Amino acid sequence: MTARHPRILITNDDGIEAPGIRWLARAFAHAEYDVVVAAPLSESSGSSASMTAVVQDGKIVSEPRELAGAKHIPAYGVAASPAYIVLLALREAFGPPPDLVLSGINRGANAGAAVVHSGTVGATLTASHAGLRGLAVSLDVLTPAQATAASGGAAIDAIHKADEEQHHWASAAELAVRLLPSLLHTPPGTVFNLNVPDLHVDGIRGLKQASLARFGQVQMSIAEAGDGFVRTAVQAAEEELDPGTDLAALADNFAVVTPIRAPHEDTDIRINVGGIHVQSPAY
Repeated sequence: MTARHPRILITNDDGIEAPGIRWLARAFAHAEYDVVVAAPLSESSGSSASMTAVVQDGKIVSEPRELAGAKHIPAYGVAASPAYIVLLALREAFGPPPDLVLSGINRGANAGAAVVHSGTVGATLTASHAGLRGLAVSLDVLTPAQATAASGGAAIDAIHKADEEQHHWASAAELAVRLLPSLLHTPPGTVFNLNVPDLHVDGIRGLKQASLARFGQVQMSIAEAGDGFVRTAVQAAEEELDPGTDLAALADNFAVVTPIRAPHEDTDIRINVGGIHVQSPAY
């Protein structure tokens, strides 16, 4: 791997037809990175790091696609979750294995504790577990009122496709390109979670590093439970925004980045079980 031309896998959880992935791929190809795109054939929001795929005759469906305005970038639609696609890429399913993984640009912020549910972030955490650096990129285009029970509280936009192109995908793509050199100087396995306001880049107040908020943008509750069914409802999180968190920065029109890593052992905890000898690891 060279610092100048690393090979980048770009994926997402909104699907291969989503506008954000086109903007991200074009921006990094224009910056002379070696880009390959592989993304789900259909919406996979809220999939976290799940390993799911559609198999026909023992084969995972994968088909070449052309990205609008980027026909020179190899791209594939894959009937699998974003994290599964990362594993396939690491095993050379789409050419030489990537040096790092980008995911997005997601339609809606992935901030606070809700990142644990995000397919966008899940793809980069899968890369992190394999020792690769990752960058998850999201554009804050949604409102909590657009969340649905079917999405488990994820804010899914219902806007017309023609209107999607009016969002500021270019702002998120530009900031991602600017941020990547910093990511390349971090330890292997580091992930940057980048959230960008839906504003022209000149209207964004700057870039902040911040911690994850204790909650996500929305929360889910049980609206009704009956014989054989449960009906859920989603609403805007009512907790006060804590200064120094990603959601607070977004609310102030800052782009915000949070370094995260794949789950790992907590070496600070020692387990005591009555009547059972639990051997402590040697560190």
